[in-house]
Amino acid sequence: MQATVFNPIQLQLLQMFSHMDSEQELKEVQQLLSDYYYRKVERRAEELWANLGLDQKKLDEIADIHERLPY
Repeated sequence: MQATVFNPIQLQLLQMFSHMDSEQELKEVQQLLSDYYYRKVERRAEELWANLGLDQKKLDEIADIHERLPY
């Protein structure tokens, strides 16, 4: 059987989780991680929005494009 090698982040999380003893704490940590990744994705989306020069007008134009092929 091959041993699993954990990276530093995984080790830190395992150490932290070893001190948790309730379902409520688990839910709170899950929410914190979800919020963290949501903010990270949101920042990246804002960067892309700015770098591509998008604005609401362009977004509305894109939304009105119908490029479906006829069947």
